[in-house]
Order: sequence, then structure tokens, then C-alpha cells
Amino acid sequence: MPLTSEVVTGRSVRVDVGGQARWGRREGDVIVLSDGTAIDEAGAVYLAPAEPTKVIAVHLTYRSRIEEYGARTPAEPSYFMKPPSTLNGHRGEIRRPHGARFLNYEGELAVVVGERMRGVPIERALDHVAGYACANDVGLHDFRHADRGSMLRVKGADGFLPLGPELVPASEFDPTRFSLRTILNGQVVQEATADDLIWGVAYQLADLCRLITLEPGDVILTGTPANSRPMEPGDVVAVEVDGLGRLENTVVDWEVDLEGPGEQMEVSANTLHVALAIPEDEAERRAAEERVS
Repeated sequence: MPLTSEVVTGRSVRVDVGGQARWGRREGDVIVLSDGTAIDEAGAVYLAPAEPTKVIAVHLTYRSRIEEYGARTPAEPSYFMKPPSTLNGHRGEIRRPHGARFLNYEGELAVVVGERMRGVPIERALDHVAGYACANDVGLHDFRHADRGSMLRVKGADGFLPLGPELVPASEFDPTRFSLRTILNGQVVQEATADDLIWGVAYQLADLCRLITLEPGDVILTGTPANSRPMEPGDVVAVEVDGLGRLENTVVDWEVDLEGPGEQMEVSANTLHVALAIPEDEAERRAAEERVS
């Protein structure tokens, strides 16, 4: 199942053992590594169950999110990329830079490619999938004014992609029939089903691989439903997809100085519109009030 030389059948996890990434499988209270060694699950340091050459995410693809923003439905999906260094694991920390205010969760279904895809038609796209996992496409919208659509500053920081807890084989999951939930401090804050997707997983894969070769291990993030909102240090955020388990992470305050060359964090109208899903005119008014104060 893992896209490495290690052989682990069925559902697989990736963990840090003595500074080395190892694949294994969960069996009750232990994780059995590929060489048969067992480690305590409770003390395991989870890594993202994928080793991608690239991570590609989609912008608006859930009807509920488009309706929430009062936006027009795009004719086709559009995409952006996250560096592999954004990968984070189950139970890992999500770091909010000191002084930031708009670090949002986005619960998503992640797809991990199993076979090279180039020009694969929709009807065969799912045959090239290795497996699926829960994902949180974290975004720092204090930089929303700076990216102009690229999303590099907003979505590209280290650890801004928790993925896991395990990679579930494609044969055990139907991406056309699933339910997704994001839970913040025990309260469900996002909820949707596959029926809310405008463009399904097969469509997105076939669209992308027309121009971009998708390699084994590559991760595709398929979008988030309505109600993405900011998180605070101390918050516990979880993403659940029926059949894929529960990915859970804690938000911490990161004492790092982001001042220096380049764009600085700012509460812009676009920040407020996207992070809080408020109308654009209200976002403009509130951003102006922020500048005055």
C-alpha cells in the first residue's frame, strides 16, 4: 500500500521512529511496523501517510461554500499548490504565528495517487488512486492581500496540511459517497456529503492530469464545504470522513518574528470576506475601521 519499498498491506500509517519515517499498520493499542516491530500507538509520532512530489488543492468546489460567499459557480475548477513541507501528521501541532488572527481550518478529503497519471480519462481516473485520507487545508488569511490567488503565503507554511490518521486503500472507500465533518473543540463546524461537490474526485484528477503529470504519492485536496472559520491557540480541531477515521490536531501560538523583507500580515477586506465569510461591502467597512483604530 505505501508507495515506498516498505510493504504494508491494507490501511497504513506513517510514523517517526528514532528520527526515521516508517510505515506500519494500527492493530489495537500498537502500531506494527513493516519489519514486524510493534510500538505503542498512544506514544507514536504520526507523520502524513504520503510522500508526494507535489500537493495540489482546488479552490471553490462545494456548492455550500459558493452559496456562503454569494459567489457565482465557476465554469470549471481552479487550483493552487502547497509545498510538501506543509505536511503534518495526526496529533501534530498547527502553529499560528504570533500576532496572526485569521488561521482557518478547512476539512477536506485527500486523494493519494498510486500510479502515474498523464491524460487519463474520467472513467479510468479512480483506477490510479492508491488511497484516501482526511485532511485539513489550513490557511493564514492575514496574508490574503498578498498572494493574489497563488495562496503561497496563505496556505504554504510548514505544517499547514495535517493529513491522516492513516491511508485507506482505494478499494475500501467510495469517493462518490462519503460524509465529511470538521469538529472544533467538540462542536461540529463543517458538515457535507459527496453530493455537495460540484466536481467529483474523478473529474478533478482527469482535469489536472491533462497538463500536469501526477506521480505516485502526490496528494490532491478536493475542496472544503461552508463554514471555514479562524482557530485560536489551544483549540483542538478534528476532521472526520466516514470510513477514513479521525484526524486531530492542536493549535499552538508560535513565537516567531515574521517581520522582515516582503509582505507583512494585514487585516484586509479580502481577509475578512474569506476568513469570516461576510459580505464584501461589510468586509470593506470593517477593514477601514481596523485601519483607523
